[in-house]
Amino acid sequence: MTWQQQSGAAKRHAPATQRNRAPLLAVLRETLPRQGLALEVASGTGEHAAYFAPALAPLVWQPSDPNPELRASIAAHAAEAACETLRPPLDLDAGAADWPIAEADAVVCINMIHIAPWRAAEGLLAGAGRLLPAGGPLILYGPFVVAGETAESNRAFDASLKAQNPEWGLRALEEVAEAAGRHGLELTGTHAMPANNLSVVFRRTR
Repeated sequence: MTWQQQSGAAKRHAPATQRNRAPLLAVLRETLPRQGLALEVASGTGEHAAYFAPALAPLVWQPSDPNPELRASIAAHAAEAACETLRPPLDLDAGAADWPIAEADAVVCINMIHIAPWRAAEGLLAGAGRLLPAGGPLILYGPFVVAGETAESNRAFDASLKAQNPEWGLRALEEVAEAAGRHGLELTGTHAMPANNLSVVFRRTR
């Protein structure tokens, strides 16, 4: 993800956040439990966390990111939000075998699996399978290829990602769903979002 530095030393800004946060919040309100803990994997700048946490209280929001600069940005945005249900960010690598958290009632991951190697997506699915209770949701947001089709703008984006790193690129939703199934996660719904993105909901079935 591309981000920009704000006037504060730590805060970063991702332009897409302003465009997608309201539609994403609508999906989260429909999908997440009203209470408990939601783990956000790859929180990036922290702007989504600072926006979602106050709106979804009393649900506790746990941001995370493996990048220390982004964790600093998350903390800076959280301090500005001053929300009691927004926790300090965790140092969490989605692709790692062990995560620094034992359980969560929901897992959210926004714009990560296409800007990371496939092993990060596999790690995310494995981690969600470990943490979530029966029926708990995993919500992914971003561009996908569905039945071999996606928007032309997404194809251009996919090409630009692969030019930066051959391990990056848009994921086929069917491939993600197949991998999720190996960790007890079932695809239960998709929501069309702005700019040819999708919100994809999986739930733990076993």
